[in-house]
Amino acid sequence: SPRDSLAREVSCFPFFIPDASTLRVINLNMYEQTNKMAHRTNMYDYSNLIVRRGQEFTLGIVFNRLFNPQFDIVNIEFLIGNNPNSTKRTLITMALGENMVESSKWKGRVLRNQAAETKMGITPAADCIVGLFSTYVTVITSLGKVRTERNPKTDIYILFNAWNPSDMVFMANEDDRTEYVLNSVGIIFNGTVSDKSSRPWNFGQFQQGVLDACLFILDFGKMPLEYRGDVVKVTRKASAMINSQDDNGVLVGNWSNDFSLGTAPTAWTGSAEILLSYVSKGGVPIKYAQCWVYAGVFNTFLRCLGLPSRLITNYFSAHDSLGSIETDIVLDEDGQIDMNYTTDSIWNYHCWNEVFTKRPDIPPVFSGWQAVDATPQETSEGYYRCGPVSVAAVKEGELRYEYDASFVFAEVNSDVVFHKRDKYGNTEVVSVNTTYVGQLILTKMVGSNEPEDITHTYKYPEGSAEDKRSMRQAERQGMRRYHSNSSSLLNVDMQMQMEAKQINTAGDISLTIIVSNLSNQVRTVNITLTCKTDYYTGATNQQFKLITQDMTKQQVFTVTANEYMEFITGQPFLSFIACGLISETGMKIHSCEALSKLTLCAVLVCQLKGPSQVGMDMYVTVKFTNTAGYDLRDVTIRLEGSDLMLLKTKQYSNIRQGSTVKWTESFTPQMPGSKMLMACLDCAALRNVCGQVDIVIQSKDYED
Repeated sequence: SPRDSLAREVSCFPFFIPDASTLRVINLNMYEQTNKMAHRTNMYDYSNLIVRRGQEFTLGIVFNRLFNPQFDIVNIEFLIGNNPNSTKRTLITMALGENMVESSKWKGRVLRNQAAETKMGITPAADCIVGLFSTYVTVITSLGKVRTERNPKTDIYILFNAWNPSDMVFMANEDDRTEYVLNSVGIIFNGTVSDKSSRPWNFGQFQQGVLDACLFILDFGKMPLEYRGDVVKVTRKASAMINSQDDNGVLVGNWSNDFSLGTAPTAWTGSAEILLSYVSKGGVPIKYAQCWVYAGVFNTFLRCLGLPSRLITNYFSAHDSLGSIETDIVLDEDGQIDMNYTTDSIWNYHCWNEVFTKRPDIPPVFSGWQAVDATPQETSEGYYRCGPVSVAAVKEGELRYEYDASFVFAEVNSDVVFHKRDKYGNTEVVSVNTTYVGQLILTKMVGSNEPEDITHTYKYPEGSAEDKRSMRQAERQGMRRYHSNSSSLLNVDMQMQMEAKQINTAGDISLTIIVSNLSNQVRTVNITLTCKTDYYTGATNQQFKLITQDMTKQQVFTVTANEYMEFITGQPFLSFIACGLISETGMKIHSCEALSKLTLCAVLVCQLKGPSQVGMDMYVTVKFTNTAGYDLRDVTIRLEGSDLMLLKTKQYSNIRQGSTVKWTESFTPQMPGSKMLMACLDCAALRNVCGQVDIVIQSKDYED
């Protein structure tokens, strides 16, 4: 074109002295405040412009005179990376004029051209690369080409856009977008099905430095820039990079009770401290994490880049290491779990994430929520990562679609198969439980801290026709499942149920076992009850009691706190497995129950004082009374609040039994809206003691 020919011609003149009529760029106006409000990015604690792709933003070029589109040739350039290339969509060049269209589907238009400023509307492509772009303006004259100098203040962050119907992550409902993109705090559910607990988490995606940390993760993971507009590729890379198992990612996992070389997973209150530490150390993994920490940090990464996401808790989550939908539990001759031969495990709970997006690589019906998991459990294409996999596909047993559908299907659907191993090494299947795994799947409710039951999104009701069809479909696609033709399993004429509950503040436990006789014959069951302390992953910490008893109907057993207390450390669970041998038939029945002993009745209280208004001083007091029954040593309390207070910590060398500590800090709210302050106490003897307080901050001009 003539413009291109002229550009090539004038580039041969490297030196020229402009006269007063030569067009020159004086300044770039980024209109940060106006653009951020329009793009819902004003919450980010960044001075630079942050926009969402597929949505127009305003850019002003201030020249030394009025721009004349008939004679002046001006190009606007947006660059990302060290070697920008238009073919890879890392270099966007747009000629300033009436109809500004670039080959990468970016668009522009002149909004106003008067005096010395030309104001434009720039619309990045709805599928453009997400990241930090540099902005340049080049003026081409008959004497040469003059390009503006590098100015970090005119760099633009471009994010995914859940508000744009053309973006793959579009969500139609405003309440959903507010929750899953803009909410910077959350609730993580833990405990067990019968003893559910929760803890607050500060995602902190808008905090200064966190957005750069998320981009650093992609850079450090050497993700090609041209793939960074693809939701599937971005989430899959991040799933690997949030853990450090094989690529020096963000977090080191630790499922022991020894956290002396780092921070206990239960001590963290949010993601920002972790991400900022990772960046400041140049990519040295941070110690330590367990599943909810991986999920909390992953959720921050996703929301920070504009991806709608939520954190999921699956109760009694199977971890199958052999690619089947059966979790194999091996028992010895006494009915106790044989840990030498049991490689599968059932986590009391497991946390992962979901991201909302279309999936152009699979049938459209499987778009929507996709499960992704950063906890390193099994490798996927050579790296410890999982997903994204369509939740709808998992529900239907459609496991042929990428990624890792079989693993997630087993997490929520696995049958528990009990094997008995004799002293000669021979094994036989003695019982199968098809309903224990995936009993309840929760996430935080939109606009509330209450749990939302989303089990139905992953599976049909147990035993329903649809459930059986889904299981058959999974088997047809390669999932191995145990099927028995043995009359000893098919014709078991007794059932057993067990319930465990704490009956007093001392920690004594009542165990109720009920056996139901489905025959018209007399039946006696010889019960072997194994009592043990577990890690939350289901791995045994210590067996502390074994009970044998003949029974015919119902029996209540008591486990005193003195029997297990010496084995309680950190974040403990009590686990009970009952194995029953029917004396008259030789058939066997089994039942499992878990009880969370997360805090041993310890409570951390947060109290507020002062006017809840922007710019006004407020005070928060954290109060803790040691009711654990023993002194607590080397205690750390973390305190933070999104848009309220950066992380603060307090150390106590010793909190004596029965004593109370109080810690007061001041803060000045900077933004109106619903906020949350949260605190967490942690020491080797007592983990996961958290407290929170919700607060609505009024605007500066609010009058009561």
